[in-house]
Amino acid sequence: MYSDSQRDFLMNENKNVFVLVHGGWHGGWCWRRVADQLRMKGHDVFTPTLTGSGERAHLMSSGITMQTGIEDVVGVLEAEELEHVTLVGHSAGAAVVAGVADRIPERIASLIWLDGLILKDGESLRTYFTETQEAIFQAGLEAGGIPFPAPPPQGFGVPTGADADWLERRLTPQPFGTASSALQIRSPLGNGLPCTYIACVNPPHPFVAASHSFAQAQSHWRWREISACHDAMITDPVMVADALHQLA
Repeated sequence: MYSDSQRDFLMNENKNVFVLVHGGWHGGWCWRRVADQLRMKGHDVFTPTLTGSGERAHLMSSGITMQTGIEDVVGVLEAEELEHVTLVGHSAGAAVVAGVADRIPERIASLIWLDGLILKDGESLRTYFTETQEAIFQAGLEAGGIPFPAPPPQGFGVPTGADADWLERRLTPQPFGTASSALQIRSPLGNGLPCTYIACVNPPHPFVAASHSFAQAQSHWRWREISACHDAMITDPVMVADALHQLA
């Protein structure tokens, strides 16, 4: 027999399936706090780690590209037989989300970009690198083409403290190919799915400045601002989870 609370959970009509896609140098681990909050609200949550990142850093290779990450997430949706998914992409993960929506829109209910980098067909992450990110990229090339290292936590807007310490321990080098390879999509961006952009504006990050402008100009997209830094899922997980819960 189920308890009243278990029965309410199983019959929750507001239950959503979230697939949260991380950005560069991160892994599925970065969503831990947000995922906990969403599960407490009764949602199902998946936090895949892209090949070559996080706990999958041992799979690093020169053959990893933007398409690899898209295949990773498509594989999760298909293997788990997920449907009506709220697909969320943070930072560079937004480009992966765009590719997934191009491939399997029938499994997706809506797209949410969390301070995401909006790429158009044929563009790469490197197109929008800040001077600091480009310098890190070039240093990696000069060192022999090894994966380029992560910026310090402050490069993601995370101030010195416990959150920054946790972030610094977990960040892993980024495969070159994910930055230099282009997003290739056949359909218009979003593939006709409902789209929402959540902008982190305290402070705004230069890496996604052009994406903020683009998203605000889309009359059919929803726009939401939160007072948090670029890595809001690290510093303000309750705020992020509440926004995702409300907007899904």
